[in-house]
Amino acid sequence: MFSTHEAADGAVARVRLPGGRIGPDQLALLAQAAGAHGDGFLELTARGNLQLRGIGDVDAVAEKVIEAGLAPSSTHDKVRNIEVSPLTGRIGGIADVAPLAGALDFRLRTEEWSAELSGRFLFGVDDGRGDIRRHRPDVCALAREIDGPDIVADILVDDELLGSARGVEMIVDAVLDVAHTLVDSAPGTWRIGDLTPDERSAVEDRVRTRLLPVVGGSDDADSDTAASARPAHAPAVGEPIVGWFDQDDGRVLLGAVVELGRIPARLAEFIAAVGAPVIVTPDREILLCDLGEEVAETVVRVLAPMGLIFDATSPWARVSCCVGAPGCANATSPVREDLLVHIRDGEDIGDREHWVGCPRGCGSPAVPHDRVVADPDGGYRTQRR
Repeated sequence: MFSTHEAADGAVARVRLPGGRIGPDQLALLAQAAGAHGDGFLELTARGNLQLRGIGDVDAVAEKVIEAGLAPSSTHDKVRNIEVSPLTGRIGGIADVAPLAGALDFRLRTEEWSAELSGRFLFGVDDGRGDIRRHRPDVCALAREIDGPDIVADILVDDELLGSARGVEMIVDAVLDVAHTLVDSAPGTWRIGDLTPDERSAVEDRVRTRLLPVVGGSDDADSDTAASARPAHAPAVGEPIVGWFDQDDGRVLLGAVVELGRIPARLAEFIAAVGAPVIVTPDREILLCDLGEEVAETVVRVLAPMGLIFDATSPWARVSCCVGAPGCANATSPVREDLLVHIRDGEDIGDREHWVGCPRGCGSPAVPHDRVVADPDGGYRTQRR
């Protein structure tokens, strides 16, 4: 039920967290595995997942992952790539789309055909504010309105608006229909963007016939929908979800980042000990949710000295990197070490940056950013992506 792949620094395991959600007990088990059998860290990925590197005992790590309930399917786990608006149900949003994402994950694991889907294919569930849409998933359900008991969502394929769907069942059917159509019409294709123009038209035409007309009549209403989904106390889309935030129910949400996007195992155990729901965002943020004010104050006081960064102005809220050398055989530079020096020397970080050890650009954000690429001579060059 669990697989790894080899890297220069040992076995690597990616643990998929649909919507970035992980319970404190699950996090504690992963922290134990990373500390006892890995390199001592949990890495945050650009899809809101967690990764363990340098694994010496794969079987022992697999036992912990399975015990945590984080490897539910031996055939379908790699296709469970679902990004969900991190603040949904807690701060703003047209609707709480977490149950919709849960229904999608369940169906994805139970459909036999979905095992043939590429592990690169990305599902998105956006609660109307546009934060997941900006990552341009292969298919995205974008909440448009609440109509009686039903969510109404627009269905976008590689950001192309095709139509709308009403109610959880129809929305999930529509999202899965896109993936199923891709598997049927272009087997082996990784992502929608890899299709030829004719293949893409065929996929879109088939999906469009099964959808309702777009609610509101056009895509022009998107800006108004997104604005209504973001209350004044919510961070603007694209801004770090880092710091202290008041939830709609009066409780507190704390957002944080860590150096190099790596949570030390001991720190992860302390985060788990808070006993609160945890969300990992596609921007490599860590959200601790549903806290009382006194608990939140204690969390900041105890965990900030341990390396959890609650300051949205920190450069670590805007910069990320790949593993670099020697952990990756393709890397030409020790990216992590070079980035640490860059930050500690007080070098300016303007727009979002991602540092990589080779042109492959592993772990790059899906949103616009500056990619800082290592040259074989030891220097770096910046490319706008």
